[in-house]
Amino acid sequence: MRRTTRIVGTLLLTGAAVAYVLWKIDLGATGDVLRQANLWWFALAVLIMVGTVPVLAARWQALLRAHGVLEPLGWLTRAYFVAYTAGQILPTSLGGDAVRVVETTRRNPGRAAVVTGTVVLERGLGGAATVLLGAVGFLLSVGRYDITGYIWLEGAFVFGTMLLAFLFFARSARPLLRRAQPALEKLRLARPLRAFYEAIHAYRSRPRLLYGVLAVTLVAQAVRVLAIWAAGRAVGVDLGVRIYYVMGPLLFLVMLVPFTLNGFAVREAFFVSFLGGLGVSADQAFSAGFLFFLVTVFLALPGAVVMLWEGIRGGPSPRVEHG
Repeated sequence: MRRTTRIVGTLLLTGAAVAYVLWKIDLGATGDVLRQANLWWFALAVLIMVGTVPVLAARWQALLRAHGVLEPLGWLTRAYFVAYTAGQILPTSLGGDAVRVVETTRRNPGRAAVVTGTVVLERGLGGAATVLLGAVGFLLSVGRYDITGYIWLEGAFVFGTMLLAFLFFARSARPLLRRAQPALEKLRLARPLRAFYEAIHAYRSRPRLLYGVLAVTLVAQAVRVLAIWAAGRAVGVDLGVRIYYVMGPLLFLVMLVPFTLNGFAVREAFFVSFLGGLGVSADQAFSAGFLFFLVTVFLALPGAVVMLWEGIRGGPSPRVEHG
């Protein structure tokens, strides 16, 4: 039933996004915009996205190390690139996260809850960082751009992030969570979810680590927003950087919608809607979104090479034990 629901949801959402885009753009004019795209700006966008991967891997390494899971930075960077490759064919970037969990758990048997907890915590900290960036971008954009409708969406994201932080880190949330325990036990989910919760809640006693990882995430996200700006500049979108610090967090949120295949059409529809409200033509806006899609494809290429090489060699390299 869940599989059927996901497939139907994917088809409906993708179909609606495609219809919206086709209604807005002129295919001939869009083709002209793409043919005239500045490849140097596009290359900059790719470089920004690829260059931040080792930083994200180092962030993950710190969270794993706190639980005694020791993995070299090179392997974690490799796992990130493979996850990006998987994300090209799995629903949203969350599919890539699942691949990271599976691969890392195979190298660390019995630590599934810990590994899953670090990946989910990464997502949570990433969400907190994007919320901060969005708030800064909003403050810088007040009175300059008409984006009121999108601020409500960002506000919902802020609320959701605060709620999750409360549930996972506040001791006062435990009585509320206990009320769900009988239902979870009937579903046989109580034990794995408790282990998962404890793996994340344990970081409450490591505030310096959390704040440090959040700071690294904030810097990485801020730099990655520039990749969206560069994709826009490549097709002649002449907007200041500050508006992308409102757009970027929302785009990252849109890319997490579970009923999409690598954000196909939904991403482009978002570009058309958001940038269109700022006076950018639908053809330029769609082209910017399409180029950003190509950026994610280039981001996945190293992982594809790794998977091909490991397939020829007979699988990934074994885990190296550390003292």
